[in-house]
Amino acid sequence: MYTCRMKWNKYFYQWYYYTQSQKRGFIALLIVFFAVQLLLYWYDHQPRNRGREVSLVEGQHKIQKEMDSLRLLQTAKKDTIYPFNPNYLNDYKGYILELTLEELDRLFAYRTANHYVNSSQEFQEVTGVSDAWIAKYSPYFVFGNRRKYTSATDDARELAGKPKEKAKPIVVQDINRATIETLQEMYGIGPALSKRIIDDRTKWGGYVHIDQVKFVYGLSEQVIASLLQQYAVLSSPPITPIDLNNATVNDLKNIPYLNYYLAREIIKYRSLHGDFVNKEQLKEIEKIPLDKIHIISLYLEIRN
Repeated sequence: MYTCRMKWNKYFYQWYYYTQSQKRGFIALLIVFFAVQLLLYWYDHQPRNRGREVSLVEGQHKIQKEMDSLRLLQTAKKDTIYPFNPNYLNDYKGYILELTLEELDRLFAYRTANHYVNSSQEFQEVTGVSDAWIAKYSPYFVFGNRRKYTSATDDARELAGKPKEKAKPIVVQDINRATIETLQEMYGIGPALSKRIIDDRTKWGGYVHIDQVKFVYGLSEQVIASLLQQYAVLSSPPITPIDLNNATVNDLKNIPYLNYYLAREIIKYRSLHGDFVNKEQLKEIEKIPLDKIHIISLYLEIRN
């Protein structure tokens, strides 16, 4: 007990050893320290901080709602189907309408023979689509009014009570034998466009499908429709199909409408999913041109 008292007295006398100004400075330092701590505590627990956090969360919810509404609008726009003439379907449009390649090929063959479908029933007979497909998409069919293509002479003969002259049958020509001069006989094709078609055909070593004229730059829809009506691939160029399951990047990159990037994506897909079972799987390749797959597939074969 005496020892503890001696120690306390020692510290007590040491405190009194400092001068008055030193004592005031030490006390002021303690006051400033505690004041800063209280100030920080008070600032951290201000209601405005909680309000700011709440407003930030509300802003995030608002942005999320706007993004959801835009996504719904985009989905509705994507699913919108506009009226169309089924005689002029292409591969991409057929893919959007859930047609198989076999059904599209039947339609293309029918059109190549210069025939037109004029009803939903006839479209189903030609393509072999299901009743469910017809029920879903036939309300959007629009078949062109052939009367608007009649000539003024035919109209005059009809008014005079005379029978119309029979239209001359269209003789389908071979697109791979067309020349610059013969192409210019078609309305809407001049020297520049006819040369562009011939150059494009030469670039691929000849057309393997008449749809390849669709991808020639500068051709209007009317000109393309006339070409599809008057020309067809009657003499295909000799090609050696490449085995899709054994092809390399260098093999694939030279196929029409493919390039190094797409060839690499095909090889990557094959390494991840195994050998191709059918050519429909090409549609799963990222950035592959869907409207050209039916042409690209003509240069490929699958050997298992």
